[in-house]
Amino acid sequence: MSIENLHKIFNPHRVAVIGASDTPTSVGYTVLRNLVGSGFRGVVYPVNPKREAVQGIHAYKDVASLPNPPDLAVICTPAKTVPGLIRELGMAGTKGIVIISAGFREVGEEGRKLENQVLEEQAKFPGMRIIGPNCLGIIVPGISLNASFAAATPPKGHIGFISQSGALCTSVLDWAIDQGIGFSYFVSVGNMIDVTIADLIDYFGSQTETQSIILYIESITEAREFMSAARAFARTKPIVAFKSGRFAESAAAAASHTGAMAGVDAVYEAAFQRAGIERIFQIEDMFDCAELLARQQPPKGDRVAIVTNAGGPGVMTTDALIALGGHLAELSEETMQKLNEFLPPFWSHNNPVDVLGDAPPERYAKAIDVVAADPNVDAVFVILTPQAMTDSTGTARAVAEIAKKHKKPILGAWMGGRTVAEGMQVLSENNIPCYTTPEKAVRAFMHLVSYARNLSLLHETPRDIPVSFSFDRQRLRGVFESLLTEGAEILTESVSKAFLEAYGIPVTKPYLARTADQAVEIAKRIGFPVVMKIHSPQITHKTDVGGVLLNIANEQAVREGFEKLVRRAQEKRPDAQILGCTVQQMVSYPNSFELIIGTKRDPVFGSVIMVGMGGVAAEVFRDYALALPPLNETLARRALESLKSWPLLRGYRGRPGVNIDKLIEVLMRFSYLVADYPEIKELDVNPLLVTPEDVIALDARVVVDRDILAHGVRPYAHLAIRPYPEEFVTERKLKDGTRVILRPIKPEDEPMWHELLASCSTQSIWFRFSYLFKQTTHEMAARYCFIDYDREMAIVAEVEEDGQRKLIGVGRLVADANHEVAEYAVLVADRWHGRGLGGLLTDYCLEVAKRWGIKKVVAETSKDNARMLATFRNRGFEFNEKADQDVVLVTKTLA
Repeated sequence: MSIENLHKIFNPHRVAVIGASDTPTSVGYTVLRNLVGSGFRGVVYPVNPKREAVQGIHAYKDVASLPNPPDLAVICTPAKTVPGLIRELGMAGTKGIVIISAGFREVGEEGRKLENQVLEEQAKFPGMRIIGPNCLGIIVPGISLNASFAAATPPKGHIGFISQSGALCTSVLDWAIDQGIGFSYFVSVGNMIDVTIADLIDYFGSQTETQSIILYIESITEAREFMSAARAFARTKPIVAFKSGRFAESAAAAASHTGAMAGVDAVYEAAFQRAGIERIFQIEDMFDCAELLARQQPPKGDRVAIVTNAGGPGVMTTDALIALGGHLAELSEETMQKLNEFLPPFWSHNNPVDVLGDAPPERYAKAIDVVAADPNVDAVFVILTPQAMTDSTGTARAVAEIAKKHKKPILGAWMGGRTVAEGMQVLSENNIPCYTTPEKAVRAFMHLVSYARNLSLLHETPRDIPVSFSFDRQRLRGVFESLLTEGAEILTESVSKAFLEAYGIPVTKPYLARTADQAVEIAKRIGFPVVMKIHSPQITHKTDVGGVLLNIANEQAVREGFEKLVRRAQEKRPDAQILGCTVQQMVSYPNSFELIIGTKRDPVFGSVIMVGMGGVAAEVFRDYALALPPLNETLARRALESLKSWPLLRGYRGRPGVNIDKLIEVLMRFSYLVADYPEIKELDVNPLLVTPEDVIALDARVVVDRDILAHGVRPYAHLAIRPYPEEFVTERKLKDGTRVILRPIKPEDEPMWHELLASCSTQSIWFRFSYLFKQTTHEMAARYCFIDYDREMAIVAEVEEDGQRKLIGVGRLVADANHEVAEYAVLVADRWHGRGLGGLLTDYCLEVAKRWGIKKVVAETSKDNARMLATFRNRGFEFNEKADQDVVLVTKTLA
């Protein structure tokens, strides 16, 4: 993940077009024409060995002949020439390359070999960046750079567009230009042998002109980097994604088109939600959604008030809203009273608010003002139909004026053609989204609602549910590694449950009986009633062969049951090795539910956790939610809340609900298990019995990945999101002997973080943040407590006083996008000044930075902050102090 030298591609001074041509049907002709014709103010070098001039511009026979090294080279020559050209450009000092040429891995094995040759040549020249191959090119309207073979250059705007399909790019460009939509950057990524979607998201995030990003995705290859970049960008600006290949057939087509494996669509959906990306399902929603999300404040909910001058469109809007999961706001009595005071007697007296066909602009504006002030309303839709007395433009101006008073989203639907066009223009100029139909307005608004929910997921403080383990998890690996390596690919129920039990998940213990007599002895020992299950390495779904007997109440039934299970298994699976039956305690509760929790390795996003309705009909109901580990309280709860069966779990029609907190804890423990064992390819717990008091696993099955066992992987490589870095948790002592826990911050620390800052003086706050604030907010805490451990590391100092955990200091490292330089800052509670805590945090953060792979640490502090200046000086930081500035810059290169 790196933005190194991407400015050479997106802000070049000299551009070489290799393969520039005079043939109008060639790519080289169009690229050169676009570069020159778009008004690019830099230098353009056509490269063509056969011509003295191309399109009237002096040409050069090869890269070595160029008078100056180009910042950017656009390659349009046949694929077989590209490796050699990469070598020539590297020797010339070119750092930015766009390979438009096709004929690489998308055409098969020969093309893949060529791609590898390109990468081998690139590796010889550190810092060289490549977009493509097999792409349309790039466009940067802000500097009039069109280094593509698109037909036209779009206007300057604030949308960054990234697409894996070059063909779609041309269609989108044509459509956007027709609609007057502008872009900050427009990029066709092609095969992505170097610059990835994640790199581009990071780069666009560093450029102020990009206010939103649109992605057209066929498949993701670097899931960890993609998730990290998307989460960082989506915290402050919206990302809208269109993912093709939703179904098995179209996913296969997408894979052959890009040469990359497509993931399961439901997993992409879960990943987008976790990253805060808003997904769209119709290309026509692409720009409406991006503009809306960038312009409008996210709503607090989905309750809508509709103001219309006709009953029919109001009903249409209501239908569309409810169909997409929104809600019609219930107007308060106070609102109804105010509306009655000025609306005609025959108004609708309900929501939708029909202000009648003769409504002048003033009546519209007053109605909007009243309903927008209602606390039960989250957003307002304004519907206008052009009737004989309707002033479309005047109403638009009135709506625009009244919208300035309210922070809630106000959306318009001006239904019609030429008669409403001017009014729509007025709304657009005033940043009020306006659509031609109510259905479009509703669809756009529900994207806004979904975006707000995803955003809240990034910022919602989870409850601190302590998940402790009665053992050392590293030591436990040694116990289980032998079981993983020596056992079969599918582990037995006993071993599978041993994993769960080790992680604090309650289970029923199965005992293997090889004979009917052994089964009777076991049943007598554990107590009746019991459950009996067939035991065979080849039979994983026992119910499919009639291999489960429940509620067996006596010795005779056990003997008969043993014989019956063995006989059925031999009849239905004569190929299977029957080792006997397992006997376990029968667990039954009158108000219980059967759930399923499981994990499966997705080829793109790695391990994914599933929770849903379980039992034998789990695949029939298909009521499940997917989530990417690691899970905290908020993420686990959100997954449960998304189930259709959630009302049943909470309690329904007099039936008591289940122990939700215990269920959430089990999901969190399960998440730890999944994170700790990359060797687990699949794990099913079905059924997981949940009751008003407890949660217990009745059956479990682990499928082992033999390839990982043989070759191993780096820690957490099987996860798309970096889990909590427990390796950085340690205990140290201050000068006076006080024990302090130093550990990475986590979202659950928000209450203690607020207390820490409240205990600091104005001077301490100023020294740390360089500005003052009256009090901390949740939004501030989200910025500092909810961090991506791949990009940022905040080490808190925790002590216990009077039985209460407290934070007394925090040191923070924020890495650049190249993960080479980290900014450092530290805050210590005033009461703990002078006790060596600032130095302790700084020393440990420098240690963490080394282990984290950081090469240089930089910091900035006030000239008046004597303590920190001494801390930095004592640790060998280099000082850069300027007389005309109030701050001192310090740097330390790490060995």
